[in-house]
Amino acid sequence: MNVSVELGERSYDVVLSDGARHQLAAVIAERAPRARAAVIVTTPHIAAQPWFDVTSGIEQHLLTVVDGESAKSLDVLETLLEEVAKFELSRNDVIVGVGGGALTDLAGFAAATYLRGVALVQVPTSLVGQVDAAIGGKTGVNLRSGKNLVGAFHQPIGVLCDFETIATLPERERLGGLGEVAKCWLLEGGFAAELTEVSLHDLIVMSVKLKAAIVSADEREGGRRALLNYGHTLAHALEKVALARDDDELRHGEAVAIGLAFAVRLAEALGRVDQSEVTRHDEVLEVFGLQRRVPEHFASSLLLEAMSHDKKAHHDLTFVLAGAEGFETVRGVDPQSVSDVLEKFRGEP
Repeated sequence: MNVSVELGERSYDVVLSDGARHQLAAVIAERAPRARAAVIVTTPHIAAQPWFDVTSGIEQHLLTVVDGESAKSLDVLETLLEEVAKFELSRNDVIVGVGGGALTDLAGFAAATYLRGVALVQVPTSLVGQVDAAIGGKTGVNLRSGKNLVGAFHQPIGVLCDFETIATLPERERLGGLGEVAKCWLLEGGFAAELTEVSLHDLIVMSVKLKAAIVSADEREGGRRALLNYGHTLAHALEKVALARDDDELRHGEAVAIGLAFAVRLAEALGRVDQSEVTRHDEVLEVFGLQRRVPEHFASSLLLEAMSHDKKAHHDLTFVLAGAEGFETVRGVDPQSVSDVLEKFRGEP
């Protein structure tokens, strides 16, 4: 199945199928016909997988970077770009990101900045990469001050979501991806009972279709695309606090799941929704097997500070919240209300 991201001359397809990675050479031939070289950026773990047989159809170079969120740093970016420069790529050539969400963020930003922009193909190999990170053109790396504070919008020429690459994901990686899937399911109004009739592949397609439609209507997050940040205000705060201690303490999707459960409770406290919406969220997250509470060792004061400095906060507390008319961005939320809900949320069983 192909899902189109409609952006005029910069439109591209997201391919969702078993073996989608084998379409890389065809995508490059069609969308970057003047390319003579491709740099494949991946991690040692991905490169060692038995399915790693990615072929670009042109002169090809392989570069590896560290696994996980540690790859999203200015130091790693600089080293990567220095290695890319050794291959003397031209503006006609291609960078290909093969890996999870952190890897595709890094590879995308490298493509956006090398020679002021070269073609990019994303081959996301994790669930969170396939349903979120690799689609939509948002690329970037982290600073100590927060996630994704340095980045650029740089749309790929194609995204190849190969179901074969997620078949053997470790359980934690699968759960992390389900955090973003749950977000999409909730935004689409889905209930827990309906999930028994839906396969993982169906959920991936649903999530990609939603993101593609939103990005097509609002590429640079000026309006509707902000809805994709549902659950992310608290999630990014949790990640920032966790990253200061341990790169692997809390995965993005794990943080998003907690953020979703918190956001609906904040909406209830503000009189925007009733208990039935809280129940819908909790039941969906429970079916997915996702954590729904802030761990006790995350201090509320640190989380409030981090939320107020989130890059989407506009210098106040900003959340995507459910309401009578659906989901919307709500700015200027009272910090005391947030603190009260956070403390109560932490104490729930």
